This record gives sequence, C-alpha cells and structure tokens, in this order.
Amino acid sequence: MLTYKDALDYIYSFTDYEKKSSYLYGPEYFDLARVEKLLAWLDNPHLHFKSVHIAGTKGKGSVAAMSESILRAAGYRTGLYTSPHLHTLRERIQVDGRLIPQETVASLTERLQPLVSRIEGITTFEIITALGFLFFADQGVEVAVLEVGMGGRLDATNVVDPLVAIITSLSYDHTHILGETLPLIAREKAGIIKDEACVVSAPQAPEAMAVIEEVCREQDAELTVIGRDWTWEAGEANLEGQWFRVTNHESRITNHGFWIPLLGRHQLDNATVAVAAMEKLRQRGVNVPEASVGEGLRRVRWPGRLEILGRRPFVVVDCAHNADSAGKLKAALEEVFAYRRLILIFGASADKDIEGMMRELFPLAQQVIITQAKHPRAVDTGVLREKALALRPGVMVSDSVAEALGLALGVASPQDLICATGSVFVVAEVRETWAEKQGAEMPERD
Repeated sequence: MLTYKDALDYIYSFTDYEKKSSYLYGPEYFDLARVEKLLAWLDNPHLHFKSVHIAGTKGKGSVAAMSESILRAAGYRTGLYTSPHLHTLRERIQVDGRLIPQETVASLTERLQPLVSRIEGITTFEIITALGFLFFADQGVEVAVLEVGMGGRLDATNVVDPLVAIITSLSYDHTHILGETLPLIAREKAGIIKDEACVVSAPQAPEAMAVIEEVCREQDAELTVIGRDWTWEAGEANLEGQWFRVTNHESRITNHGFWIPLLGRHQLDNATVAVAAMEKLRQRGVNVPEASVGEGLRRVRWPGRLEILGRRPFVVVDCAHNADSAGKLKAALEEVFAYRRLILIFGASADKDIEGMMRELFPLAQQVIITQAKHPRAVDTGVLREKALALRPGVMVSDSVAEALGLALGVASPQDLICATGSVFVVAEVRETWAEKQGAEMPERD
C-alpha cells in the first residue's frame, strides 16, 4: 500500500511544468489525448458530473472559490479543482469544501499507477487532474468548478464540456509560452469555449475581448460580458470585506446587495462574474436561489489574496505575480488600509514580469526587502537585487522568506503595513512563518 508521501513522490516524478521556468508549448508536449486516454480507462469520470470551467490570467481562483461556495450553499454536492496550492496538494481537490484525504490520494494514486505506466509522456498535472476527476466521480459530486492550470486550449482540464465557461481578467503572464500579445493570450484562454457554449467574461482590454467575441461567433456560443451585460456598484467596505450591488442589464434587475469577505475592488469584478455565471446555470437547469448566492459569497474563503494575517503592524499577503495584479494590489493597499509606512517583502518566479511588478509596487513602499522562496522557479536574490537597484536605492536583501519577515517586523512600528507579495510561494512561506511565530496551528505542508 502506498503512503501519502509515496504517492506524492510518484506524482512529482513525472514532468512537472509548474517547477520549470522555460519549456516548449505545443500539442506535442501538452497533449489532451494522454489525459483523455487515461480518463477513458477510468470510465470517463469527468462525464459523471456537471461542470463550470474557468480560464484567465488573474481572478480565476477567486471566481472558482466563490462559485463553489455558492453552489454548496444551494445544496449541491460540489467539487473544486484549483492550482497551484499554497501549502499542500490536497488544497487542489476538494469536495463540499473539504480537502481530499491523504489516504485517498494514496489509494487513488495506486489505482492509477498501472494505467499511467502505459501512457508515454504523461505529466504531473495530467495525473493530478485525472485523480481529481476520479475522486469527484467516486464522491458523487453533482457540480464541479474547475480552474484551468495554464492557458486553456491545451490544458488537461479542457476535456470537459461545461455548462458555463468563464474567462476572467486577461493580462500578460506566461508570455514566453502563451504569446507576447493579448490577442494571442486570449486565443489560448478562449480555447475552453466549446460549440454552443455559455460564456461569461470579465471586463477585458478591447484587443482581448475582440478575440473572445470572435471565438464565440465561431463556436455559436452565447457571450455575457461584465461591464456591459452585468455591472456592479460598490457599497460600504472595511477591513472585513465589502458590500456591492449588481445589475443584470439583460433582465433589468438590480439585486439588494451582496457581501464578500475579500478585499480590493478587483474582487467586485470577480464576484459579479460568479453571480452572472450562477444566472447562466439557472438557465441551464441548475437551481441556484438568490439567497444561496448571497450566502455563498458571504462564506467564501480564499487565503493568500489580500489576506490580513496581523494588525499593529498590519501583516498582509497577496499572490500578485504579474504587473497587472501588482497594480491592483497597489490600488487596494491605498484604498483599503490606513498606515504610516509600507514595508514590502518581494520575491518572484523566473518567468514573470519582475520589472513590471517592481515599477507598480516600489514607489508605494518606504522599505523594500528582497527575498527568495524555496521553490525551483524562484529568482535568486542577487538577480532581484540588481533589478531592484535599477529602480531605487537602499533595498534590503534576505536569502529566506522567514528571515525577511523577521527583518520587516524588526523595523516596523505598530502604525506600519508589511506586505509580502510577488509569488504564491512567497505568500505560502510567510503564512507558515507567521503561524509559527504566533504559536497558531501550522498549515498542513507537503
């Protein structure tokens, strides 16, 4: 019998593109036929439940978490598939808000092994995807919310035929893989749009929206756009969350208001995408009462996204990892928080627009601490320091995230704000270090 650690060692022994900063992208490397073959041998578990499929550059995890929470509040047995994870692979595969058990990861991996051995070139993500779909089918999931790993067209999750396909905010990320322009990126993301699909899109740059509209016409798909067909109006906000109202311009109905415990105006775009997607599910036979929408949004939890870990000083973490999301983080810090000085802890992955993130965030900070996460894709602090010094003098350097947090806490006053950002891996290590410092329960870590 495999142990959980044995299962992880096996899964990660295959090609893992999440740990590579450069590789070729194309059907010869990202081949849906591999995961389709594996799923066929497993009696096609992805056909045993309804699905919502989400692609995008930023916000797709937040929209996935909101959508799943709403569907669970409506009484459905739900699956949630997301990536990457903060602390444990188990976060990626959840049923009714509960992480897949360790023993189940081990038993399902053992079940997959003889089949995987017959598929040349299969990847880590393809195995995890099949494992997640198999778990959902075994657990009797009724509706699964599935986040694309990368891109869309060639992603292993793109074997489903969803009731609703969602495209969240598109911006420049993975450009060496998906393309150097927004239209090229949009083309890859829009690859999840199937024939006669129901599509909901966040607001997009005109050149990205033009591609989405073109693909929808080609596929005879119905397109709903936030900012055009649905709009939101911000209400009262505080450090616990924010109120907002949405208007469905298709039906000319405005709701009475929703509350989300997530910070930043960008989350209102994400929440409105989720609300509109629920309306489209209703039209396709999935009963989601408005009361369940409000309850699901109110209960949603999505750690590491403008998350407040501590106060006096504020300790905030955010998974911003490109220039666009760094800009949204900057706007949220200025709008949501009152503080004397910003102390920025910054680390990044090698395939990101590091200078773009620095240009957005550094002018806001009175002190910058450069650091490096314990991940194969993390950029060396020496490289980051050179890039940082080209923009501003006086940056501090720490070779570990834990040490960087200690330095920040050492120079911060109770009126200051410490923000750690630049990659999901930096955020994860800060959350773990903070829990240890506070004597709190440590997040489970693989």
